[in-house]
Amino acid sequence: MAASRIGKIGSKTSALFLCDMQEKFRPTVAYFPQVVSVAARMLQAAKVLEIPVVVTEQYPKGLGPTVPELGAEGLKKFNKTCFSMLCPEVERELRSIPKLESVILCGIEAQACIMSTALDLLERGLDVHVVADACSSRSQVDRLMALSRMKQSGAFLTTSEGTILQLLRDATHPKFKEVQKIIMEPAADSNLIALFQGQNPLFG
Repeated sequence: MAASRIGKIGSKTSALFLCDMQEKFRPTVAYFPQVVSVAARMLQAAKVLEIPVVVTEQYPKGLGPTVPELGAEGLKKFNKTCFSMLCPEVERELRSIPKLESVILCGIEAQACIMSTALDLLERGLDVHVVADACSSRSQVDRLMALSRMKQSGAFLTTSEGTILQLLRDATHPKFKEVQKIIMEPAADSNLIALFQGQNPLFG
């Protein structure tokens, strides 16, 4: 079975997408500080492993800039109004990334921009790894159903630590010690256990 069918990822064939973590969403999106914290450690790992990063902002004139705690200062921000991150500028950026097979997806909102982005990426033949502890919505019902919908369409649901360790693959990786410091403390809790409790049949 081809690697792309089972969801294996590597640092040389992946990109990290960080979607719309902006100031105006801070008071309305559930677990916003925790989601940004988890996305920030994904970004830290991406920088260490030299993984390309794409950061978008949804209508920043109205919704404000990317929050500083994400740690994305100095990175280009792609402005958009469409729900999918794949605006024309990002499409061009994707084409410039050699050997791209997988996109790691974090941000908000799960039922809107995250799901639209995931479906567009899947349609283009890329593997999509949705970091569930780095995605949220205003409504936890929307968050749960969006994660289910993306899984039904072929995206892989994962966690930040699981993704980072898969990118490393081996404790002998030359950057292992540096990345290990990023994941030494458990990720911030964005209430996924409560969201999935009772072995929800949607995730069977």
